[in-house]
Amino acid sequence: MNVTKAFGTKAVMKNTSSVANFNLEAVVCEQLHIAIEVFLVLGITGLLENLLVITAILRNRNLHSPMYIFLCSLAVADLLVSLSNTCETIVLAMVERGSLDISDGTLEQMDNILDTLICTSVIASMCSLLAIAVERYVSIFYALRYHQIVTVCRAGLLVGVTWFTCFSCGIVFILFSDSRAVLICLIAVFSIMLVLMASLYARLFLLARRHTRQISASVGQPSDSTSPGSLRKSNMRGVVTLTLLLGVFVTCWAPFFLHLLLIIICPRSPYCRCYMSHFNIYLLLIMCNAMADPVIYAFRSCELRRTIRDLLCSPLGLDCWQNSKTRLCCEKGIPPKKK
Repeated sequence: MNVTKAFGTKAVMKNTSSVANFNLEAVVCEQLHIAIEVFLVLGITGLLENLLVITAILRNRNLHSPMYIFLCSLAVADLLVSLSNTCETIVLAMVERGSLDISDGTLEQMDNILDTLICTSVIASMCSLLAIAVERYVSIFYALRYHQIVTVCRAGLLVGVTWFTCFSCGIVFILFSDSRAVLICLIAVFSIMLVLMASLYARLFLLARRHTRQISASVGQPSDSTSPGSLRKSNMRGVVTLTLLLGVFVTCWAPFFLHLLLIIICPRSPYCRCYMSHFNIYLLLIMCNAMADPVIYAFRSCELRRTIRDLLCSPLGLDCWQNSKTRLCCEKGIPPKKK
């Protein structure tokens, strides 16, 4: 294991370690040192945040809907990223400081397990985002048949099949991590998922408003009436939430996948090697993604925010909703007004 920081697959670590201490003749490449405590804080924070989101969704029956099932799946993927990187950070810190005496074989086995979890979570995150995009698409363009097409049972079954497939892919990727085909496959999956979601988004934003107005007209009510209006706001609110999630995901994960791409196309170029030498920064962005997603859930969902607040306050015997404007807004189904 590369003690500078391992991640993803052994092939990535091998190439990363080979560029960690190179001498660039033609390019000035400044290195940025990131304290190991930073990784530890981000990992623990992301772990607690996602655990809180998962617990809130499981406890509140009002959140047992297809969209929140997919959000819970995404939270589980983020939790695995945080858990794997936290465990890895602790082990690396103990090994570097001589506090942990462990054989190379055991260290490699631990590394394979953690890498499998991370690789699985990457694929699961992309699949969950794609599932949310499809769910939002159906909710807008097939709104009158939504509850017949998208059910809780089907959503749960889809999540189960997705995670089984992701775990299988994660194991295969790690077993054959020395092959360049694994890196090509990861990059291809990332690109395909991105294209599919971008296509769905283009169609969603171009036709969503027009379609919801057609629904309003078909039920014989004006477009600003309570029922169709609330439906339109709810659907568009879900689309905006998904847009934020996808934007953060691409921003945080794109540098890492570019790192993989450069390993394939220009491993000896001084410019590419300079980019690859900043691997810890890309890992830091990935951990930030796992920490940012729960904030987006809570910010965009009043019901989830209320449940999380109850979870935090109940053990302390506090009434966090006393004289709270947020509670009134949640009960009325409207966002709280800013002063």
